[in-house]
Amino acid sequence: MKIVTVSDVRFIAHRYAQTELAYDEPIPDFETRYPGILESCLVVPFQKFSGRDLYRGFAAKAAILFYLMTEGHPFQRGNKRIAMTTLFTFLYVNRKWLEVDTDEMYEFAVWVAASPERAKDEAAAAMEKFLNKYLVKLKET
Repeated sequence: MKIVTVSDVRFIAHRYAQTELAYDEPIPDFETRYPGILESCLVVPFQKFSGRDLYRGFAAKAAILFYLMTEGHPFQRGNKRIAMTTLFTFLYVNRKWLEVDTDEMYEFAVWVAASPERAKDEAAAAMEKFLNKYLVKLKET
């Protein structure tokens, strides 16, 4: 399984969100991010304890990655948009995608982002279930 790196976020996810998803709330430059938080969001999905993954399976890793990128606030603004583009980057580098209606994806992402911090496990589990429902392998081109 391939991971998403800080460089991937900078040059793919952040740049796409900044140029294509700014809407009426521009996303500041990458350098304005909060040091260390992005790095933490990217490594937590792959952490192990006693040799076992804390988040088992692709969808669980993708779900907690999205949750942490949304709730961890590694950026001054645009965290939900960058979380979405980071999730899509993670899916793409692992040859997967989501076959889901755009509105349904948006509504679910907003729900996850609005979930209280004390409901982290429930929100991540719901995200994992959502991903498993719509996750597909990318077709070879």
